[in-house]
Amino acid sequence: MTYKIMIVDDQFVSREMFKLYINQCPDYEVTYCVDTAMFADTYVLNSKLDLVIMDILMQDGSNGLDAAEKIKKLKPELKIIAVTSMPEVSWMDRARKIGIESFWYKEASEETILEIIERTLKGESIYPMETPEVKLGMAKSTELTPREIQVLRLLTTGVGNDKISESLGISLNTVKTHIKHLLDKTGFSSRTQLAIQARITGFVIEDD
Repeated sequence: MTYKIMIVDDQFVSREMFKLYINQCPDYEVTYCVDTAMFADTYVLNSKLDLVIMDILMQDGSNGLDAAEKIKKLKPELKIIAVTSMPEVSWMDRARKIGIESFWYKEASEETILEIIERTLKGESIYPMETPEVKLGMAKSTELTPREIQVLRLLTTGVGNDKISESLGISLNTVKTHIKHLLDKTGFSSRTQLAIQARITGFVIEDD
């Protein structure tokens, strides 16, 4: 039996690397290779596939997790591996809720993509134990509390303290305290610098 695989990734080099690895195995065939998640569900409807390798963050604004959610509603039996190089802390949880079988970090995972493909097709669900640790200024990502991460995510959208307070249901003073702790831990001199670096590192990415 030959397993048919679709690759969804907006980076040309990543797509070619996936194809190179997959073509090493005579049991796998890359049926489609597309650079956007926007129409991934259409490809799924119009062809017989066994597995989708789905990058999460696309330059055209499409989101692999949104596409995976649509696919799972259309064909819940179709297996999906979410892949990313960004350490956004919420993505693994959302992938699990959607029903995505496996999750693979491009640079940080010990297993190769071929190992993940083989085990996923055999019925396993493979997820990393934790999100890769990244540095945010002087702080390690693991040193931030869940509430500080929530505040940080809203900071990256450019909203003021009042909006953060309203969104999280906490007082203005508590918001100010969290921001002060974030600045103290990371060593950044301003909330703007903190927000920019949080997005550059990919530690938090607001889904606009």
